[in-house]
Amino acid sequence: MSRRIQGTVVEVSSNGDLVTDIVSTAWKDIPRSPETRVLVDEEHETIGIFGNDHQQPAMTLIAIADGDAPLKLHLVEDSAAMMLGVRAGAPVEIRW
Repeated sequence: MSRRIQGTVVEVSSNGDLVTDIVSTAWKDIPRSPETRVLVDEEHETIGIFGNDHQQPAMTLIAIADGDAPLKLHLVEDSAAMMLGVRAGAPVEIRW
């Protein structure tokens, strides 16, 4: 049986990251594996959840869950908000 957590983009950071309302207590036990998928705005999907120390290549959309910060979606070396056209209020879903 698959599990999921739903949330919302609550702000766009100064570098274009999509900050969600999915807090660390909600994401801390989610597997960091290829079976974990994060969907934003019902059409953009990324696989896995990473920490701030990720080694992903430029222009890769990743979900970052690190420390006590809420989950965020980050486009390596660019603005996720501008590239995806996503704004605050967009739905976010984590499935695993």
